[in-house]
Amino acid sequence: MRFFFWYYRYIPLRIEFRMKTLVKGACPHDCPDTCAMQITVENDRVIKVNGAPDHEPTKGALCTKVAKYTERLYHAERVLHPLKRVGQKGEGKFEQISWGEALDTIAGKLTEIAKRSPESILPYNYAGTMGLVQADSMSARLFHRLGASLLGKTICASAGSTALKHTYGAGVGMQMQFFNESKLIVLWGTNSITSNLHLWSRIQDAKRLGAKVVAIDPYRSLTAEKCDAHIALLPGTDGAFALGVMNLLIQNNWLDHDYITQFSVGFDELKERAKRYSPEVVADICGIEAAELEWFAKLYGETAVIEKAPVAIRLNYGMQRSHGGGQAVRAVACLPTLVGAWRNRAGGLLLSSSGFFPVNMASLQRPDLLPDPAHPPRTINMSTIGDALCHLGDEAFGPKVEAVVVYNSNPVAVAPDSVKVAKGFAREDLFTVVLEHFLTDTCDYADIVLPATMQMEHLDIHKSYGHTWYVVNEKAVSAPGECLSNTEIFRQLAKKMGLADACFTEDDETLLAQAIDVDHPALLGISREQLRETGWFQLNLPDAPFAEGRFYTTDGKCHFYSVALEKEGLDPLPDFVAPIESKKSNPSLAEKYPLAMISPPARNFMNTTFANIQTLMPKPAVPTIEIHPDDAILRGIKDGQQVKALNDRGELLLTAIVTPKVRKGVVVIPSIWWKKKAPDGKNANELTSQALTDLGQAPTFYDCLVEVLPA
Repeated sequence: MRFFFWYYRYIPLRIEFRMKTLVKGACPHDCPDTCAMQITVENDRVIKVNGAPDHEPTKGALCTKVAKYTERLYHAERVLHPLKRVGQKGEGKFEQISWGEALDTIAGKLTEIAKRSPESILPYNYAGTMGLVQADSMSARLFHRLGASLLGKTICASAGSTALKHTYGAGVGMQMQFFNESKLIVLWGTNSITSNLHLWSRIQDAKRLGAKVVAIDPYRSLTAEKCDAHIALLPGTDGAFALGVMNLLIQNNWLDHDYITQFSVGFDELKERAKRYSPEVVADICGIEAAELEWFAKLYGETAVIEKAPVAIRLNYGMQRSHGGGQAVRAVACLPTLVGAWRNRAGGLLLSSSGFFPVNMASLQRPDLLPDPAHPPRTINMSTIGDALCHLGDEAFGPKVEAVVVYNSNPVAVAPDSVKVAKGFAREDLFTVVLEHFLTDTCDYADIVLPATMQMEHLDIHKSYGHTWYVVNEKAVSAPGECLSNTEIFRQLAKKMGLADACFTEDDETLLAQAIDVDHPALLGISREQLRETGWFQLNLPDAPFAEGRFYTTDGKCHFYSVALEKEGLDPLPDFVAPIESKKSNPSLAEKYPLAMISPPARNFMNTTFANIQTLMPKPAVPTIEIHPDDAILRGIKDGQQVKALNDRGELLLTAIVTPKVRKGVVVIPSIWWKKKAPDGKNANELTSQALTDLGQAPTFYDCLVEVLPA
């Protein structure tokens, strides 16, 4: 009887265990870590999300945001059905409609526009998901087939990626798993604790083994606080600092002459350029002491050349978001070659690893479907979408934009010069469709909102820009309501528009197979079936990819001097390009708006993703601005007080945090808030401009002068 009672009591627990399944997934968000996830599913519902313990970069850990993914997946405000606008643009008032009505409306409008002016249609998408299948495959095919305007995808990384292309030949660098062996680690323009957590754990390992860690950042971030030293440059002056380091490396012969001779181009020209940047000149430009530059150059040069110890630079995209950002990345990227840091697997530089991955974009996106591939449609820069949507059209610009289809992005919140962006989307003659999970700021201006699946509800595959593993995302659960994947939405739209090309019927399994070239040497020894079975695969690369040159340039060398840039009429050598808005470059503007504003990612958000998750809201749960005590006293501002930040483009209300973490003359507005979640319906992009960088036509979010006053 006792035995029977024990068995009876525990039968339900046994049944519950058997009904649970583990599904392999990939974090879809715009983060270099590209974590492998282990998703626990019970009765077609996700009950837990963990990091995959046997995936080397992830090692079982997820950031706080993604660890709470179920809260986002099953959020009460999720869009579950197609919606049609019933109020004014910007009000966010909708009524539910059927998929049939939604597709008929969209297909009818796009077909009508495409017949007379296909370039008047613009797709607007970016990194809401980084998956190769759901990001821009079936959608790109549709817009190519229509002959719609192309989108210049510049909003995050194009200045840095262009710089790497002209220096290393592609977005390539050292491998993240070896940072723990470095003896000197330079964190340049990066807050790794917030935006690269799994690299930070390896940096902690390196510190325990005696490595020195130096942060170069205008702001004493969470990461900078935990480094051995912090050099706080003025925003937009990183290029001058890097050139000053070069000058001292050359003067003191902290150089690997053999590596330079064999594996670089243009050293003599670079040497002459660097002479301009004495410690005194650099100190004046960067707003630091000359001794700080001298100390850093000596540390970097002697560690690499005299001690022959591995030195690593983790460069991030924040420092390329000013007018001279492209050339600044070029300058920093030259440093490892000068000291021969690439010889060691724990040495070199990492900005992006995405260039290592063999991706068959032509098969995924089918540019051959363009009406005339030899003469493609115009390209509209996503970073100047405000100007583009407000343009009425002319011979230079082309026809005005009449329809925008937004997916994987939230431009009303994330694009610069937000006042103009909202004005453009508010046009009554602009037809706007948004594929979304929630009613974001951009949805408020949409004519039709379509409910899209989240990562655990569809199939995908991911490359990374922070490590060298492909990661597969298997569908874990059914989609709620009437949600459809991006690919299925564009399949159905193509069918409704009468596009009979066979490629519009290919399913996600086919798209995934087309995405990767398993015959590429980097994938040697792996089949698509094995990749699906294991869930991830590390690329076949040497531990130290550039120990003997073999950069991805045409001649396999690091290009200090870029002939390709010269042919474009641009400076072939790295140089300091001053910010557009600074005290030195624009003193009259600085007199009116004396504070340099940067708006780095808030720890709680991922761009605007997670910005509506209540448990992730920062404390205080309002937009803030961090200001140096001296700047606060000068303006009569106290900690916790409501203040107004403003310039000629706009103004917004914020809560002041008075702190010495910000250097004098600089203010920090952690971003990116949904505008509708802010007390005044605004965010930091109210103040940023549509000016572009020197290389890559990227935005200049951190090239921005403001004034801050008590509200």
